Amino acid sequence: MKNYFFILFLIFGLGFGATTYAQNGPSKISTSDGISNLTIYPNPVSNGKIYITTKDNLTKEVEIYDVLGKKILSSSVFGKELNISKLTAGIYILKIREGNNSATRKLVVR
Repeated sequence: MKNYFFILFLIFGLGFGATTYAQNGPSKISTSDGISNLTIYPNPVSNGKIYITTKDNLTKEVEIYDVLGKKILSSSVFGKELNISKLTAGIYILKIREGNNSATRKLVVR
């Protein structure tokens, strides 16, 4: 008998949570970027340089964070090339600002 109550609780509890999520959707999470045609390559990188291209090709402010959220590097990119040879192998987060737009990407360094 206890198992039936537990199963009913799970069904109604999970069903209610899914219904609430479907009605309200995710809170303030956007999957689209403000930067048109943002491309970062190569990723993963092993040669110490990455290339960042966009549609507008304006000056980009790039910040690189480690997985703990500590800022590792901050740089302005006037062309496409960014030297990251001082980074050790690992996973990093890139925050890129171009004009009034910004985007965040994952970067893998081997």
